[in-house]
Amino acid sequence: MTGITSFLCLAGCLVAATPSADLATAVNAFLDGLDGSQRARATFAFDSDERWNWHFVPRERAGVSFRDFNEAQRDLALAVLKAGLSEQGFLTAETIRDLENVLREIEGPQATHRDPLAYHFLVFGTPEPEGTWALRYEGHHLALNWTVVGGKPIATTPQFLGSNPGDVQHGPHAGTRALGDLEDLGRAFVTELDEAARAAAILSDTAPRDILTGASREAEPQEDRGVRYADLAPEFQARMISLIEAFARVQRPEIAEQRLARIRRAGLDDVKFAWMGGLEKGQGHYYRIQGKTFILEYDNTQNNANHVHAVWRDFHGDFGRDLLRDHYARHPH
Repeated sequence: MTGITSFLCLAGCLVAATPSADLATAVNAFLDGLDGSQRARATFAFDSDERWNWHFVPRERAGVSFRDFNEAQRDLALAVLKAGLSEQGFLTAETIRDLENVLREIEGPQATHRDPLAYHFLVFGTPEPEGTWALRYEGHHLALNWTVVGGKPIATTPQFLGSNPGDVQHGPHAGTRALGDLEDLGRAFVTELDEAARAAAILSDTAPRDILTGASREAEPQEDRGVRYADLAPEFQARMISLIEAFARVQRPEIAEQRLARIRRAGLDDVKFAWMGGLEKGQGHYYRIQGKTFILEYDNTQNNANHVHAVWRDFHGDFGRDLLRDHYARHPH
């Protein structure tokens, strides 16, 4: 069940509880494959302050990375990603990681910080069947977080994906666009709106330099402007949903549907699409979709508008905050 049809039926659909079990199985196999020193570096207490310490730039990170793994450990690490992501999401994550090789070719051998092995795994708490625990996978232009509460629900934000180059223009990787669908769908949406809807959607002809929520530990709502879902023609309502789905489908289908169901329960009418910057390819641009509970941001301004940052934040659900609050209310610790 995918696409718009699945989104519209979500209110009555049952979501399987298997993703958390699959992820726990993969994470435990990964941890069991590490030696003692590696495991000590990979594991943290669930309430460790490190769990909030996320970012998407090249920097030193805690945890264990592909630098540390032998071939068997690498395969177990990749199995963790396959358990948490959709097939397309896994391919996107690996494409983003491989772009580090492209950047090193562009910038030269001195660009030692461009390293496809510098992507780190951190496990917070113990992945038990009824446990509360978390996983982070992070490196340059990737920050993926999973939080499992009471063995079942999964929170998967913050979710950050980036791509530099956004469109590889030379060499053996020419034509690679790791996040091309986000650019194409967003631009097509705004340029094909009718005059009144476009006037509401476009806030400025200048785009911000980056996503506005940054790498904050808690995302703050941005200015409540843009074109409302309720004011769109049915065709464009469906296209807004398709754009939301493009951000969501990096996750397993069951998890993506959970996200979309939460948006629907919170109400679609006041969800707004806002655009800033140029409308032509190659011009710096930014857009966001914001509702009561979430914000999606896409920015492509750096490196001559060929450097993409895209993020999904939940105002109360990042790092599973809302799931934890509800869980602890029912099961005092």
